[in-house]
Amino acid sequence: MTELVMARLYELMIILYALSIVLYFTDYLYKNVKFRRVAFWFVSIVWVLQILFIVLFIIETKRFPILSLYEGVFFYAWLLTTLSIVLHCIARVDLPVFFINVLSFIFVTIHLFAPQTNGQIVGESLVSEMLLIHISFAIVSYAAFSVAFVFSLLYIILYRILKQKKLNNLWSRLPSLQQTVKWMNLSTIIGIPLLLISLILGLEWAFLTLETVSLFDVKIIGSFIVSVVYLIIYLLHQRGKLLGTTYAKVHIYLFLLVVVNFFLGSKLSNFHLWV
Repeated sequence: MTELVMARLYELMIILYALSIVLYFTDYLYKNVKFRRVAFWFVSIVWVLQILFIVLFIIETKRFPILSLYEGVFFYAWLLTTLSIVLHCIARVDLPVFFINVLSFIFVTIHLFAPQTNGQIVGESLVSEMLLIHISFAIVSYAAFSVAFVFSLLYIILYRILKQKKLNNLWSRLPSLQQTVKWMNLSTIIGIPLLLISLILGLEWAFLTLETVSLFDVKIIGSFIVSVVYLIIYLLHQRGKLLGTTYAKVHIYLFLLVVVNFFLGSKLSNFHLWV
């Protein structure tokens, strides 16, 4: 019965999310405040449905849904939905909210069509608070890097529009270059320590729980490279050696590396049970 309710909830979630994206896009083209308000309420309903879905999952399985890649994708999508609502209420930015919702919708649909592989879930005897925090921090850091990715895309779009002197009413609701850089930096500052803490906790859990752990594991190396490179480009930016579109493009390439590490890194890992 619970599975049937969860399936219907997910279908409703997909429909409302698709409608909200259409309404956000229509509002952007025609500047219709009513469309924007309805889109925001649809996203808010989706967010509530996602929470309800998580609660029903916990009731059904007696655990939080982050112990497999399949479940992690949904948790990541929920975080993006949450960030889009926060940005809508606090930052009052339109296009970033739209792009973050599009990204979240993509991962919601990936979760819908991806095969659920219960056999790959971490065994109960290996689950601990340290592992849960490790996975949660990693996914939250990915969400932060996603925000940096969105604002880096907007920076490049706005820069080219200004350079070609094509700024018109259609692009008037873009954030300024200063705002995009500010949000890129803020997201990076949040993401780096979270990923490093996640990496440290994951290694501690592995050494304390598993019999054999290799420091040269693909997932460990990938996460370490991502965190270090993000730290390097942020420091270079702060010292004035990495600016403008180059800084934005590096963020885009790094986010692609994050996605590869998120999916492929887990699959190629020799010891990672979160696959």
